[in-house]
Amino acid sequence: MSESQGRAVTIAAIAAEAGVSLPTVSRVLNGRSDVAPHTRERVEALLREHGYQRRGGRPRERARLVDLVFNDLDSPWALEIIRGVEDAAHAEGVGTVVSAIHRRVSATRAWLENLAARASDGVILVTSELDPVLGSELRDLQVPAVVIDPAGVPSLDVPTVGATDWAGGLSATDHLTGLGHRRIGFVGGPAPLWSSRARMDGYRAGLGAVEVAVDPDLVVEGDFGYRSGSESGERLLALPDRPTAVFAANDQMALGVYEAARRRGLRVPEDLSVVGFDDLPQAQWSSPPLTTVHQPLAQMGTLAARTVLRMVRGEPVETPRIELATRLVVRDSTAPPAG
Repeated sequence: MSESQGRAVTIAAIAAEAGVSLPTVSRVLNGRSDVAPHTRERVEALLREHGYQRRGGRPRERARLVDLVFNDLDSPWALEIIRGVEDAAHAEGVGTVVSAIHRRVSATRAWLENLAARASDGVILVTSELDPVLGSELRDLQVPAVVIDPAGVPSLDVPTVGATDWAGGLSATDHLTGLGHRRIGFVGGPAPLWSSRARMDGYRAGLGAVEVAVDPDLVVEGDFGYRSGSESGERLLALPDRPTAVFAANDQMALGVYEAARRRGLRVPEDLSVVGFDDLPQAQWSSPPLTTVHQPLAQMGTLAARTVLRMVRGEPVETPRIELATRLVVRDSTAPPAG
């Protein structure tokens, strides 16, 4: 049978017939030793039966697809990333497949099998970590990966694209202290996330610059969602000595703080100044328009897509870690403290 005929049989079909996962078939094809002997024999027999031709040393055939993987797709933040990835991929004639794995092992496994079935050229993971197991699976499938806004400390083993979160947190806090605020609340994102910790460290540094100690009562952890911002705002505004300003680690939580202030009859910014982070479209549409730290989300997506496509072509990556600058955008939600 010719190689072109052999190509008509996909590794997905082989995996289904053998009753194994796609990465297992890929391991057999790549001569990996971490496959049970009886499994290897069954897969090898099916490969021979169907006349499947190994690639050998030839370059991997391109599907002209890139997978973009989120933990969740419930935020306008994700839409900005998608827009940037789509722009770069479309410019090179490459399609984009968007998935959400909801932090579940079963969903990750299903996504991996679908990835192998469609033979995507590259993967962009968002707010995640390329753990050793997942990294091994992608290498077996010969699929390069890039991570946007890595969950943990950025690794040099895989290219990452992020923003200057610490500098952004500092600029937000400096803005508030410059207006005269000293009792500044902070609503952070999930503590395990690298970006959350960096923004909080920037907040701490901004307070330290004016010799203000961090008051633990003014620091609340949210989950980057609107509801957690509202609940965190309620906690802060219920304090006997409430803050005169709140810096929230993303715009959705900042808008939740708006709602908490409204329920208590407080006005923004007359009674409470609020600063967010991200500069989503909603920030300028809110009432009042939100002062926030601009994070170049679409540009992060564009750079991630360009980087993974360079890797697909076998071109070198200039630096394993790209950090794009953040900047403060001052609107109408901040003012000097009352009185």
